[in-house]
Amino acid sequence: MSSEHSSPSHQPKAANRTAVAHIEHVFEIVVFASRWIQAPLYGGLIIAELLYAYKFLVELWEMVRHINQQEETIFMLGVLGLIDVTMVANLLTMVIIGGYATFVSKLDLEGHPDRPDWLTHIDPGTIKIKLAASLIGISSIHLLKSFVNIHNENYDDIKWKIFIHITFLGSAILLAWTDKIMQRDKKH
Repeated sequence: MSSEHSSPSHQPKAANRTAVAHIEHVFEIVVFASRWIQAPLYGGLIIAELLYAYKFLVELWEMVRHINQQEETIFMLGVLGLIDVTMVANLLTMVIIGGYATFVSKLDLEGHPDRPDWLTHIDPGTIKIKLAASLIGISSIHLLKSFVNIHNENYDDIKWKIFIHITFLGSAILLAWTDKIMQRDKKH
């Protein structure tokens, strides 16, 4: 008889655990689905990239229109400006594709002839290092523009640009070093 009495008392506990497990499962589904909140952010970055492409074309058109009136230094600064816009667009592409594939959803690109090679081994650490390298490249272009046009630059501004560039460089080295340590620890 005691087994009959213990059975009903255990049923509410089991039902309670089942209800808690169900609530937990639903919550986990909601948490996992929350990654889609980022999708509009990547959509916004695509719009920003379109605006950068427009800016590039406007600057290029101005260079074409005034090619005969521009001295070489001004033309070189214009070309460096185009490189700068292109590098920012590359950075946006990397963040959009890499971030979406890493944090939102896999990209179904198997067999696509234009699938980027770097997409197969992308992870948050790799994205950070690529972003840091891109920021160094962009900073380098800004610094080069200052050096080319040094007679029109404020020396304090150039010092700050050099300091910022060195900071980006140091940050990238530390990120790469940290990622290397983390990769080495994963192998062990």
